[in-house]
Amino acid sequence: MPTSPGTGSKPVDNTPIPRIIPRSDHPVSRKNIDREALKVLYRLRDAGYLAYLVGGGVRDLYLGKTPKDFDISTNARPGQLRKIFKNSRLIGRRFRLVQVFFHGGKIIEVSTFRCRSEFDLNGDKSSAKEKVLAANNTFGTPSDDAFRRDLTINGIFYEIESHTIIDYTNGVNDLEEGIVRFIGEPDTRIQRDPARMMRVIRHAARSNFTIEPQTWQAIIDHRDKLKLCPVSRIRDELMKDLRSTASRAWTELAINSGIFYVLFPFYKDVHTLPESAENRRILLAIQATVDRLHAKGLKLPDQFLFSLLLAPWAIIEFDILNKNCKGSEFHRFLKKIRARLDKILEHMSIKRAHKESIALHLITLPQFIGYAKENNWPKWLKRKSYYRECDLFFRIFTEASTGKKIPEHILAESIREYAIKIKSKRPTRKPRYKKRRNSGPAFTDKKRGSIFGLKKN
Repeated sequence: MPTSPGTGSKPVDNTPIPRIIPRSDHPVSRKNIDREALKVLYRLRDAGYLAYLVGGGVRDLYLGKTPKDFDISTNARPGQLRKIFKNSRLIGRRFRLVQVFFHGGKIIEVSTFRCRSEFDLNGDKSSAKEKVLAANNTFGTPSDDAFRRDLTINGIFYEIESHTIIDYTNGVNDLEEGIVRFIGEPDTRIQRDPARMMRVIRHAARSNFTIEPQTWQAIIDHRDKLKLCPVSRIRDELMKDLRSTASRAWTELAINSGIFYVLFPFYKDVHTLPESAENRRILLAIQATVDRLHAKGLKLPDQFLFSLLLAPWAIIEFDILNKNCKGSEFHRFLKKIRARLDKILEHMSIKRAHKESIALHLITLPQFIGYAKENNWPKWLKRKSYYRECDLFFRIFTEASTGKKIPEHILAESIREYAIKIKSKRPTRKPRYKKRRNSGPAFTDKKRGSIFGLKKN
């Protein structure tokens, strides 16, 4: 059993012998590692501690990608790390991490090697069912830390002293073969943390990898357990996929595994209709268009990502392409869509303002399609406050549904102007109290010799 939180612990079982890959036999180079991360690694080494670059940073470097984050693991304890790095702070409840701050807002996270939980790998499944995300705050060895990670491709270490790769989980072999695989027994790993299923699909989509059969079957068997996770966590995990440049591949894998219908249960009935094949085609085409824009650096706001994701559903649910409402009918229909969004997106905890934008994007789509066919854009429409964002939504939907790419300079201009509009809407924080012109004493003798407004005797 693990010892009490914050203490050392013995490995769960015998320490395996890792595969050590010398610098000459792997593609990871220090020149591709963030300068601040190298500073942390070298300072830990010079202080006499082990210092490994870990997780997704090593995985991405091995694949020739630019990592988003550079995380570091060490055998130094949090208190020791705070003494080494004065420009740092402690964070975390389940496990204490140290964030090291650098100029320009750069943050490098450093963690102490963690111990494996007996439930994570070979523990009793019945016990695992009872403990989802139980606390595990014990320190361990490098092998413990490797085996407690979720996927084999995330369990690889880069060691700064001799510039070697240390592989306890056979992750390098899976990287080279393009396989996403759980470390340990898939059923138990999912029961401990159901959000791991979303990470499997994410890495398979982003790297065009194949999901190992046992891992894939475990996802299908346990997909409903995503409902056990906090809403905020699932939403955050989802937004990582929608904001990526692989949302089309992610959507296809999510549909095939059934996770898509756990996240968006209202789509299940839509995709059982005779026209479901065409609806799926449009959905995937929309996500492919979003990927193209994101790859070009044209990042779309979150409400746009949801609007585009929901457009194929709204076409079936409300027949929006054939309802060009005006006047009071427009407002009634807008209210109807808004009420429906409140219900179907309740489990996502989406901001009210975002749902207002989503409803507006959907209801104005047929208007914009009609004006585009006639090549007649009325001046009153361009004066509307919602014109720019709805025009952008229409252009993206048009590219996805027709296959004709809209010139990038038009999209770039639309996104730039919309970003300016959003920025101008952000409220400026006003000071709560007026600043005193003179920072003199709190008393004055101007009022008949009073002090603090009280008269002298």
